[in-house]
Amino acid sequence: MEKFTLINKDRSRIKVFEPFEDVSKPSPSVDAIMVSYGCVYKRSSKPVMKGSRVETIESAREEYKKLLAEGWKKTSIFNSYF
Repeated sequence: MEKFTLINKDRSRIKVFEPFEDVSKPSPSVDAIMVSYGCVYKRSSKPVMKGSRVETIESAREEYKKLLAEGWKKTSIFNSYF
């Protein structure tokens, strides 16, 4: 599973969806997604991350689909920052 970054139409907000491994279990597995969100103040600078939360895979997929329907786009321009 890979990391996905979405950016809104105004290019002012981003959300990062990445696998969350529960290392407290004897055999670590990916059964959740960490969703981080932040703001982009200048296109040439690093985005300011405001927070994150852990969601089930199903609810993260629903949010991802909803954001795409609202016009958010998949991007890779901020991957070097995370």
